[in-house]
Amino acid sequence: MKSIELTSENFDETLANATTPVLVDFHASWCGPCKMLSPVIEQIAEAKEGEAVVAKVDIEAARDIAQRYKITSVPTLIVFKDGEPVVGVRGMQSRVAIESMIAQAGGTSAEV
Repeated sequence: MKSIELTSENFDETLANATTPVLVDFHASWCGPCKMLSPVIEQIAEAKEGEAVVAKVDIEAARDIAQRYKITSVPTLIVFKDGEPVVGVRGMQSRVAIESMIAQAGGTSAEV
């Protein structure tokens, strides 16, 4: 499964309806590190299918969401559980570190 694109229209509904942790990658088209992180995010989306929702928010297209979560630099990754932010990091991260964040939010162990 691929990551899903969240917009101002579907962000709150997606988080509210999620029964698993939701990893949100806040990114921008002009961001070099975001482009480098994108394939890692897609790998995690496939690997964690059924265990987590993996989503992306373009901060240029959804400025209201970026402002709500005080996204001041990209990439920023936030894992949400029950609609609330649980853990977040800024900057380039390894797949293991990101999967660990999902595990932390979901209460499951990370595969290494």
